[in-house]
Amino acid sequence: MDLSITGTVTQMLEEQSGQGRNGLWRKQEFILETEGEYPKQVCIVQWGDNIDKFGIREGERLTAHIDIQSREYNGRWYTDVKAWRVDRDTSQAPAEGGPPSFAGESFPEPPAADDVEDDLPF
Repeated sequence: MDLSITGTVTQMLEEQSGQGRNGLWRKQEFILETEGEYPKQVCIVQWGDNIDKFGIREGERLTAHIDIQSREYNGRWYTDVKAWRVDRDTSQAPAEGGPPSFAGESFPEPPAADDVEDDLPF
């Protein structure tokens, strides 16, 4: 089952890390606000190398593909919404530091083939 949620990142929470029985771990949560008449805010967590791989920034619109997992601890249940893939909305301008966008820019015409000298055999 592929669950996904689309919205705008409204807040990046502080990265957390620690030592567990399986070694070092790190996680970072972000708040994604959904669209529509009644927008919802959802706290989504990204783990380990995905923090660097996703490079999520406040203000960007994205779709997070998620897994939902609950666990019991001392008689209480806790639920995580974990992002395992992130797709960015390519129709908006990239976040600062993202790849450049050339949409709408004009480029000079290439020189005519007769004006170019090269030593290529084709």
